[in-house]
Amino acid sequence: MTRLMKDPDFRAAQHARAFTDPHIRPINEFIDGLRDRDGRGWAPYVAPHHGGVDAEILSILRDPGPRTHFEKGSGFLSVENDDVTAERQCTLFADNGIPSRVVLPWNGYPWYINAAPDKEQSRAGARVIGELLHQLTSVRIVLLQGNDAQRIWDLVVEEEPDIVSAAGVSVHKTIHPSPQALFHRDPEVRSTRRKKQEDTYAEIGALLASHRDPTTGIEG
Repeated sequence: MTRLMKDPDFRAAQHARAFTDPHIRPINEFIDGLRDRDGRGWAPYVAPHHGGVDAEILSILRDPGPRTHFEKGSGFLSVENDDVTAERQCTLFADNGIPSRVVLPWNGYPWYINAAPDKEQSRAGARVIGELLHQLTSVRIVLLQGNDAQRIWDLVVEEEPDIVSAAGVSVHKTIHPSPQALFHRDPEVRSTRRKKQEDTYAEIGALLASHRDPTTGIEG
């Protein structure tokens, strides 16, 4: 399903589990620490239906959108948020056999600014991703969605080369899932961008499936 965060009962259940489920508690405690850092302000938690420290896929966008904000939306990073960007991701993950429970959504700049991060903010976001990777021992795939996410990941590699190489992750790059990423006068360009997006998710789905026993579905 998509946009489940519209349902008050679903949303309340996610909030109730945000610090009780063992897979997500360390991530949300980490986010609590970010909120006190350098006066940068508020950052959304990650919804418990996602993978937390058990995640195999780290999915990185630019910055938290309005529907992640507690005043305007769910208060979570979630592919079930009530917006078109989350809906597009949710659909692409589902179409390619990727459950939200194996995904940890993140942003190149994790604090709420609703704008493109500048150079200093990008560096700060990259340092946070480096810290986060220390907790994500099961991650084997990094999905970079959009130019800003790709640029900030390059800073992660520059600042934390040992951590990235030790993790042995495969990195996959595609367009941002918002409709603006498809804005172009030329329909061929739009089609090429959409195909690249769909192909990238399909590659990740196939890679994830290859790590599992085909008879049991258990990770090998």
